[in-house]
Parts: sequence; C-alpha cells; structure tokens
Amino acid sequence: MVRETLLRMGLRWALAMMLLLPAQAWAHCADLLPRALRQAGPQRSIVPTDLVRLRDIGRPDGALLGGASPLAISPDQARVAFLISQADPVANAYCVGLEVMDLRAGSRPHLIDQGGEMILASGNVRGLITPTGYVATVTPAWSPDGRWIAYLRRERGVTQPWMAWAEGGMAHQLSHSPVDVEQFVWRADGSAVLFSSRTGQVAERAADAGLALTGYPYGDRFVPAMSSVPLPVATTPLSAYAVDIASLAVRPVAGDDRRLLPPDPLNDPAPLPAADAGNGRRAWTAHSTDNPLSPLVLQAVMASGQPIACIMDACRGRYTGLWWMPKGGALLFMRREGWDLGDLVLYRWQPGSGQPRAVLRTSGVIDGCVVAQAQLVCLRESATVPRHIVRIDPETGRTESLYDPNPEFSAIRFGDVERLYWRTDRGLEVRGDLVLPPDHKPGTKLPLIITTYWSSGFLRGATGNEYPIHVFAARGFAVLSLHRPPFVAEADATVIDADRLNAVNAANWAERRSLHSAVLVGMQRVIDMGVADPDRIGITGLSDGSSTVGFALINSRRFAAAAMSTCCLEPWMVNATFGPAFARTMRRQGWPAATADDRQFWAPGSLIQNAASIDTPLLMQLADREYLTAIDVYAALREQGKSVDMYVFPDEYHNKWQPAHRLAIYDRNLDWFDYWLKDRIDPDPRKADQYALWRSLREQRRKARED
Repeated sequence: MVRETLLRMGLRWALAMMLLLPAQAWAHCADLLPRALRQAGPQRSIVPTDLVRLRDIGRPDGALLGGASPLAISPDQARVAFLISQADPVANAYCVGLEVMDLRAGSRPHLIDQGGEMILASGNVRGLITPTGYVATVTPAWSPDGRWIAYLRRERGVTQPWMAWAEGGMAHQLSHSPVDVEQFVWRADGSAVLFSSRTGQVAERAADAGLALTGYPYGDRFVPAMSSVPLPVATTPLSAYAVDIASLAVRPVAGDDRRLLPPDPLNDPAPLPAADAGNGRRAWTAHSTDNPLSPLVLQAVMASGQPIACIMDACRGRYTGLWWMPKGGALLFMRREGWDLGDLVLYRWQPGSGQPRAVLRTSGVIDGCVVAQAQLVCLRESATVPRHIVRIDPETGRTESLYDPNPEFSAIRFGDVERLYWRTDRGLEVRGDLVLPPDHKPGTKLPLIITTYWSSGFLRGATGNEYPIHVFAARGFAVLSLHRPPFVAEADATVIDADRLNAVNAANWAERRSLHSAVLVGMQRVIDMGVADPDRIGITGLSDGSSTVGFALINSRRFAAAAMSTCCLEPWMVNATFGPAFARTMRRQGWPAATADDRQFWAPGSLIQNAASIDTPLLMQLADREYLTAIDVYAALREQGKSVDMYVFPDEYHNKWQPAHRLAIYDRNLDWFDYWLKDRIDPDPRKADQYALWRSLREQRRKARED
C-alpha cells in the first residue's frame, strides 16, 4: 500500500508547488484534451497544420510495430493510463499530458498532469549513444493499489520519474538524477519506485571537459556529421536506485530490487515477442535460421511444463505481439502476413487443442495491445483514420472504439485509397497505397508523387513524416505511397549476421537495383491505370528512401522533380562524415576505401560522379547533424549547373522532431512539387526569394538543355 502520510504531508507540498507554476506554461495546450466531438456536417480539405497538430499516443509512425506499449492498465483492469502529445508549430514545442480513462464504452479521458518536454529516443550505434529524433515510448505505471501513476517527464533537458494521483493532480518529481532516468518500476508493496540511470556519464562528461582544454583525440567516438565533440559511449552501465514514496529519499539498490528493473535498452538485444501467463504457461518466438531476417517460429510451454510445438503455417512468420488470456485462457498472437506482409492478423490458439484460428484481419495497423478484462485494448489506425484506442473481443475479433484523440478529423474529406500489388524484376513482392484527390474524376491524368520506404497505418507523411501524402492529394496530386519489398539478402542462406546481410545487399548495388525496380514497376502500374501523367512524376525519401531517390535520378530519366530528407551514399559519406568506426564497418561490407580509385564501383550510385548527366530538379531539406553528408553532392550538382536547392534545420536529427520545422518542410515540399510538376506559384510575398531562386534554376536548366 502507498503510505497514507503521502496524502497528509508530501502531497500538500506538491499541490502548493503546482499552484506556483505559471499559467502561461499551459496556455497554448488548452486543447490537448479535445473538446470537439464527432459531428455530421460538411467536410473540408486537409491542410498541413492538421497533420502537424495531430494528437499522438505512443510513436507516431505506424510502421514501427512491436516493443513496449504506451498503454497501462490499472490493477483492477477498469482504467487505462497513457501519455498524449500534440505539436504546436507556433510555439515550436509539444504539449504533453498524462491521461486516464475508464474502460467503459462512452467514457472520456481526463487529464491528470500536463507539461514537460518531448522525450526523444536514442540508440546504440556502433557502441555510441546516438539520438535519433524519434519519439520515445513512455509507458506509465500504476501503483499496486491503483491510486498513483508513475511516469517519465522531461524538464530542462533531463528526464526524471514523476508521480501523479490517479484521480487527477498532485503531480511531483520523484528524483533529481544528474542524467536521464531511462527505466522505472514500482516495488510490489508500493513503498518505492525503482529507477535506473547512467550516472557514470557524469564522470565521462568531466573527463571530456578536461580533454576539451587540450583537444579531443580523434577516434571512434567521433561522428563528424552529428557532432563536433565525441558522443557518449553506450557501455556506461545503468545504476539502480529506489525512491521512498513517503519521504522521497533516494538510495542505491542491488540484489532482488535491481532485478525488478528491465534489461538495459541500449546493450541488451531487443526481445522477440513473448508472453508469460504467470502460472507456468509461457510462449515465445525464435528465428527459424541464423539469418537475422528469417521468419520467427512460435513455441509454448504449459503450466505442467509440457512443451507444445506449433507446427501450423500460422505459427511461422513475422510476429508483432503475444498475449495470454487470463484464467487458463487461449494464447493470442498477432503477425504480419499476405502480399509483402501487408496485413496484420490476430490469431487465437489453445496450445494442445487444435490449430490457431484467425479472428481479425486488417490492412491497417493494430499496435500496443494490452490485456484488460479478458479483452485486448490496442491502438488502431488505417490509411485515412489516425491512431485511436480500441477494444478487441478475442473470441470474435469484434472491435469497439474507446477513444478518438483527433475527433476533428471526422470533418476532413479524404480521397480514395487503393492498395496496389506488383513484383520487382527479381520477383519480390511489393505493395503501395495509391491516394487520389477527393474530387478525382476517372480518366483525368494527374501529376504523381512517389513516397518511399514504408506505407503502413495512417498515411501521414511517409517514413520520416516530411511528405504530407493526403495534403498532396488535396492539392491535386496522385500519390503512390511505396512499401519496400523484402531485402535481397533475406533469402540468402549465407547471411548469419548484420555485416554479411549488408554485404549481400550492397554487392553490385543489389538492394538499390531491387528498390529501383520496385519504384519503376509501381510507377508504370499507375500510369497504365490512366491515373498518372508520365511527364509529371516526382519522387521523395528519407534515409533508405533517400538512397532510392538518388539511385533513381542516376539510373532513370522518368522523374520531373525529386526531394530528399537525408543524403547520400558517396565516398565522402562512407569514409569520413560518420567517423572511423562507420568507415571500418562499411569496408567490411564491401564498400571501397577513401583512397581507392574505384569509379566503376561508384558509377551506378554516385550522384557526384553522375552530376553532369542528372537532369531532375532536387530539393534537399536536411538536419544540421547530417547536412555534411550532402555538401559534396550539392557542390557537384551546382558546379554542373543543375537545379538543386538545399536547406539546413538546426538542432535536428535523422528524424526531424521540431514542430515549426515540420510545418516548414511540409510547406516547402508542397511548393516544390507544385512548381516543377504543375507550374504553380504560391503568391505569398514571404516566399518571393524562394521562387526567385527556383526561377533562376529553371532558366539555367532551360539554357543547358538548348546548348
């Protein structure tokens, strides 16, 4: 039980502190909890701010399935708690709040805490802690008695555990660690919250400060494109602590308490889907071969210890989650299947009693599922419906909507979305979602924009969320949201680790050629349907998608305009801008060294080497932590008189996270494709300089074509 002294003493202090907070801090977040309800009436076109200001629960990218759920079920299974966020491009900030909702039909959540900064995820990249710009999944945790909720909140650049009364208010900070707290959990008796942080980073920072006075030795901790100082190492261990709920005293912990905390997220491999019923029944998945991309196989053990092998087709594939039903109930599991794994299917299986039975199939996304009252509570989204909370009956698959955080979208008019299927020249399955303008008339040929990498769930802005698919459609474009085919190396029996996997993909540019085929065949499919004008086709991409764009500009003349969010596979990038550790990795995978004179190798894939022959206008909108990978490409294209424009956004990562930047990127991408594919100019006088430059690029291109 949480101690009653907290109510009498500590919480009075916390409430007093809350009253001292400036009201202005919450002023721009007044609609974090939506007041509007779904109402019938005339619908309107979608605009960029609609996408930027979407309220999100968990990660906003529907392609990233699995991992921790952002939903937390109360001990009595009657309520769910979750963090919700909404971007504010005017303030260039996020509104973040902790909400609690009864799991009854028709219930509405209430906001029990609000404030703090967006918590961004980091990864272990070649032994370094590398920020990604992606939103971190933060799962609240209920106290054992259900009266309090602990959660992570970020203030002044540091993430700490906080606690709030489940009925609302009295939120207060539980620790003051000098570095980010990464994990937390309640003790079973509710007397303390355990948490872990890399306090060894304090010593690392002090040592780096000393080196700064004499110069940092250049080595594996450097990633020049991301930072001019060494990045922190991922091997710094997590230190475990406990904060006493009654006194807020913090002490180190070890032994049994330490073992309650989850594994180190940076140094322990991400667990494959598994489920433990708590009564001896367990289910887990494992790769079917040494290839890290091989399908998973499902295994189970009953309470008696009897192993149950699942040998049916449904027990082999790409799993996204496993859940046991209570009181000896069935095992539920979700897996991807169908053409290019484009469907999610929920199965029900009683191990030892027949085959799994499919109860729900969708081409959308279901993620973050947790068990409550013998049902699943999940997040669900589709091509035209943003993420919302649903309840799924595991017997019938019947789905009931519990909470729509974006009811305003019921007033938006979307065009038709059709899923298309085709194969690459290697016979690999590909799929894509064709999005048409709301008022499209059959037989009308439209300019087409191809977005790349993933196409799952709500079609917001493609991978990286920079290319506003539905807004493009509302502007009169057709959009083909391409979902990449399987990796070339996926079927290679020699692949046993990441180095070999990437080496097979890189050999003779095999993966790039496969993706290029996926683009060209899909594009031709839309042309043959009578939808796309073959002379007005654009292509976009971030990360792997930007490599697809670059390869397309070199190896095809089909594209009238292009846009990249990152750049580029070139000798300078491979051997220098991501540091010596990255360069060694790339050389192990078959890429040439910096001193290699290997023009033949780079001929199919180097924008610099092919700069003279590239004719597609190219827009690059890059993070300040990555733009160094593009400066040689920009210089080469400009040197050859090509139509290239580049913008650099400060304090950004691989995935750009700042709301004002996202809105600016949306707007400029819309302007770019309007200009080059539709000859349309926005009359806004604030954009005069932008169009003056683009006119000069167009005139230079015209003269070059005449010469």
